[in-house]
Amino acid sequence: MKVVILAFDRFTDIDVFLPWDLLNRVGKYTKGEWQVQIAATTSHITSVAGLTIPTHADLTTLSDADAVLIASGAGLQGLLKESELLEAARNLNSDTQLLASMCSGSLLLASAGHLTGKRATSYYTREKQLRSYGVEFVSEPFVLASPQIATAAGCMASLDLCRWMISSLLTEELAQKVLREVAPNL
Repeated sequence: MKVVILAFDRFTDIDVFLPWDLLNRVGKYTKGEWQVQIAATTSHITSVAGLTIPTHADLTTLSDADAVLIASGAGLQGLLKESELLEAARNLNSDTQLLASMCSGSLLLASAGHLTGKRATSYYTREKQLRSYGVEFVSEPFVLASPQIATAAGCMASLDLCRWMISSLLTEELAQKVLREVAPNL
């Protein structure tokens, strides 16, 4: 299984790194049959906090991914009209892939047409913008727009989003095991 996190310059750090960590934890249970990559249009991207990281793949890797998670961040706004990233998002296929978004990443899914007429969420400051794409905004941390598409609002909702991805691609039991690894001791 291959999961790709689609990111860009000026991404929100925690909206890439928390899912990256959670999804990579699956690998120790799947005997090498699980791969997580960060894809972008360039070989390095820089977060809103100024951290520059290498990417693992370009946008061509999206076509054979089992799941694609779209990151969020201030850099996304300039990519919602015509861009290489938007074109890649249009080519995603919710019939054969899981599509997921963190916070404002739902705007890219919406701009690409994947959320038209569906319920979705995003960070609350993006409600009006998300509605402008013909999306029913729902003020909840996690919204399943269809059996193959999910959106999350707020960085901590990445726990719900990753749980959905892992349980959809593998099993609920494995998703629970991964989440227990990061659960606080109460």
